[in-house]
Amino acid sequence: MARLATLGTLLPADGLIISTWRKLRRDPLGILGLAIVLGIGCLAIFAPWLTQHDPNEVDVYARLLPPSAEHWLGTDQLGRDIYSRLLYGGRVAMKVSIVAISIAMAIGIVLGMLAGYGPRWLDRLLMIGFDTIRSFPTIMFAMAIVALVGPSLNTVIGVIIVASIPVYARVVRTQTLALRERDFIVAERAMGASTVRILFRHVMPNIAAPLFILASMDVPVVVGMEAGLSFLGLGVSPPTASWGSILNDGYSYIRNSPWPIIAGGIPLILVTLGFTFFCEALRDILDPRLRREG
Repeated sequence: MARLATLGTLLPADGLIISTWRKLRRDPLGILGLAIVLGIGCLAIFAPWLTQHDPNEVDVYARLLPPSAEHWLGTDQLGRDIYSRLLYGGRVAMKVSIVAISIAMAIGIVLGMLAGYGPRWLDRLLMIGFDTIRSFPTIMFAMAIVALVGPSLNTVIGVIIVASIPVYARVVRTQTLALRERDFIVAERAMGASTVRILFRHVMPNIAAPLFILASMDVPVVVGMEAGLSFLGLGVSPPTASWGSILNDGYSYIRNSPWPIIAGGIPLILVTLGFTFFCEALRDILDPRLRREG
């Protein structure tokens, strides 16, 4: 996080996507990571058309079967098709990560720019709030919320949003503090530009690159949090498919069949590797210091 906070950027708008793609093509691990990310995303999006079994359909006569032509990854303790649950669990992970990261980043951008550009008392007040939120362990915070409202997908999303807002707000605050005394910002203030115009017209475009990289790096973190909460019974409610609930089911019957554990663990590993490879390559491309060295 600290390293990302130093990625002050004034990126050219014209041809940025094309230039980034050309540089990314020269990085084998970056391309591999992008392929993994796109592959998992496509499997999750097109899950209804790529599966022939209902992920929640129970068949007590087909319990804990090994992989076969009928069930590609076998079945769980209730006879449910693991392959179908794997793909539909990817849809849950995708929904949680997209919704939680988008909302947390939107709120974090606003609060971070207010902290970095506003008066000192507001900066201190917001920083105290961020530190207070970050002082609570995520699991303990999730357990408290679940005890109040009960486990559900919305509860998971809410917990992740609250835990992630300080991360984005701190990065935005650091970038805003670095930009507020730049010549073009001072010139805008001298010409009478409003604070809203300065923040959203000039500051936000210059912090977009590090925020995009940070959000991409947070995807496997959020997916892991959702899986962990579901594994502990604090996430999505049964019988909704989730990679964490698949792992939980597999852990209870690991002596009878290893396939639920394998099916629930491999996607988490691939998501982490894919986004790590892709984001590392993207960070190297968008880091202006590395571009000058090249």
